[in-house]
Formats: sequence, structure tokens, C-alpha cells
Amino acid sequence: MNRNRAPLVAFLVANVVSICGTKVSAIAIPWFVLITTGSPVKTGLVALAEMAPLVIVKAVGGPLIDKVGARRISVLADTGSTGVVALVPLLHTLGLLHFPTLLALVAIAGALRGPGDSAKETLIPDIARAAKVPLERVTGLESTTERLAGFFAYALAGGLITLAGAVNALWIDAASFGVCAVLIARWIPKQDRQPANNETEESYGHRLREGWNFLRTDRLLLPLVTMIAVTNLLDAAIGTVLLPVWIREHGYGPGHTSLILTSFAVTATAFALLASAIGDRIPRKLIFTIAFLIAGAPRFIALATDAPVWALMAVYAVGGIGAGFINPVLGAIRVERIPGHLLGRVNSLSNAACWTGVPLGGVVAGAAIAGIGLAPALLAGGAIYLIATMSPVLIGRHETWKATPGPMEATAAPVRDTVSAA
Repeated sequence: MNRNRAPLVAFLVANVVSICGTKVSAIAIPWFVLITTGSPVKTGLVALAEMAPLVIVKAVGGPLIDKVGARRISVLADTGSTGVVALVPLLHTLGLLHFPTLLALVAIAGALRGPGDSAKETLIPDIARAAKVPLERVTGLESTTERLAGFFAYALAGGLITLAGAVNALWIDAASFGVCAVLIARWIPKQDRQPANNETEESYGHRLREGWNFLRTDRLLLPLVTMIAVTNLLDAAIGTVLLPVWIREHGYGPGHTSLILTSFAVTATAFALLASAIGDRIPRKLIFTIAFLIAGAPRFIALATDAPVWALMAVYAVGGIGAGFINPVLGAIRVERIPGHLLGRVNSLSNAACWTGVPLGGVVAGAAIAGIGLAPALLAGGAIYLIATMSPVLIGRHETWKATPGPMEATAAPVRDTVSAA
């Protein structure tokens, strides 16, 4: 393996393993609870117990990442996750796993995943420097592996649970976190960062406020985060409630849902890879706006107008083309605009803010269907999505979407003319 490329390859492999482990966990733990307790209510409580600490710790854990280092936090979080997740099947086998204990374990696992996931994203500029490739290439390849892993993970989770059982699937899930820890510890270079502006003397709360102050005053990042929070809520609404209700009301089955979502996943993965190849040469604002226009509102409109399944598959496939470009652009903008010593805390805060609407999506969709009906709810969702996705035309009209030259640019620039494929 080319020594320059080793950190990038290790990071991408760790990203795939981490996402697959997360998806397996998201299916195996609720299924484990359902088959061992028979209670849908307890199953829902376990999901809440995992997600609430994840979002909270993701929001407040940024200063720790900046102080301790993203590489170290990533390794520690994955190592801790290995032990915590493994305790679930171990205690179950020993007959010592009670429901309150399970809630505590999944809460700890969620709390570890929050900073662990943010730390991996914070590693991106270090990896780009070590691999000597443009920043857009790393963010594009990260998005590609994320979508590809997500595409295969649910089938992997279902297969593991079917073949090995929920308990053994959790053992494998625990091992996946251990693999991530080894990959990051072995191949990702150690960071050489000195504390800035007497940072070691600042309180944790001060460092957290410093990250928030940067985010709220950045005239491009804050509007983008707000926009993503709205679109994430709508994506959750259509994915968890609106599409399944539409499928059921039209007499289709789960297989049709799978076909529709697969058509989106395939093109999203392919075009995320394309974005990684040309991301450093595309006009970011134009591509970002067009990408959201074709990836968002058309899905709602097609469902509201009772399009046939083949047409929905086509609409979702075109939407996947746009979606493939979104994360590489967003990732590059964040890393380039945020100062290095603030990257962990601002990245964590912005991620948490983007996630705030996700738990509300299903609730909002259900209330809308009950209040105005499915088709009007879809049209309303499409209209809001369209308004939100047009905001890049107005956001930061006097702001550049391309970073001014800095340490990251200086490192990556010499290889931009020689490397054709992030």
C-alpha cells in the first residue's frame, strides 16, 4: 500500500466498518429487546435511551475533541463501545441482564458514539494532508463509503440476525467497534497541535461557548445548518411515515418500499463517487442548490400525485444523483471555514443541530396526516422542502463558498493538478 494513501484507506475502511456496526446495532438491539421482552414499548424506550445521549453528547463533546485530539477520542470511544456493546450479550448469557441495566448500557453506547462519530469527521483535514490529496476527495470518498455501507448494512444486519441470532449479532457488532479502534490507532497519523490562546487555562464551558459563538456568527455555516435541520426533519418524515403510509394505502408491500429506496441508494452512491473525483473543480454553490432541488421536493410531489411505482423509482433515482453531491460539498465547506483549533467543537455542534429535527420527523408527519390527510401533507412537505432548498441562492450572497487559501489549501494545492480523483 502506498504509504501516503494508507491513512486514507484505513479511514475509509474504518468508516465502512463503523457505519455497518451502527446499522447492525440499530436493528439487532431493538430486535433483541422485542424477542426477549415481547414489549414494543420497551423496544421504543431502548431506541430513545440510545439516541438522546448520542445527540446531547455530540453537541457538548466538541471541546473535548479539540483538547484531547480527534484521533485519541475516536480510538477511546470505539474501544469503549466494544466493551459496552459486548456486555449486552454477555450479561444476557449469564442471566444477569435486566431491563434497567440494558437501558443504561445502550445509553452509554449512544454517549460514546456521539463524540466518536464527530471525532472521525474532525480527522478529515489531517487525513487529506497525510494522503496529499484535495480535501474534496476525502469528503467525497467518505460520503461514498457512507452511502455504500448504508446500502449493504441493512441486508448484513438482517442476515446476521437470521443466521446467527440477535445475541451473536451483537457480539459481531461489538467486534466491529474494536476493528475501527485498531485501524485508526494504527494508520491515522498523530496530530501535532499546540493549544491556542491559552486554551489550556480556559474552562470547558468557555470552550463550548467559543465554538457556538463561531457557528452563530458565521454567515454561511449557520444558515446551512438551519437548512439541513429542516430538510433532515422532512427526510425523516417521508422515510419513516409518509412513504410507508403511501405504500400501505395503495396496496403495495415492503418489497416496493425496498425497490424505491434502493433506486435512490444506487445513484447516490455512484454520484458521491463522481463528486469525489471532480469535487475540487465544481462550482459549489450552483451544484449544491441544484442537488437539493432534484433530491428533495420531487419525491413529495410524486407521492402526492399518486405516481406509479416505476415513476417513483425514477424520481428517487434522479434524487440520488443530487444527494451524491451534497455531503462532499458540505464536508469541504465545514472543514475549510472552521479554524483548526475549533474544528471539533463546531463540527460537533453543527452535527447535533442538523440532527435535531430527525426525531421529530415521524411525529410531525403523523400529526399532519391526521390533521389534513396524506396528499395535502405530502404537498405541504414538498413546498417547505422547496423553500428550504432555494435558500442557498440567498444564503451568504457576499460569502465565498470556496475557502481562502490557508494551511489546508497550501498543503493540498500542489497535488490538485496531478490527482484526478475525495
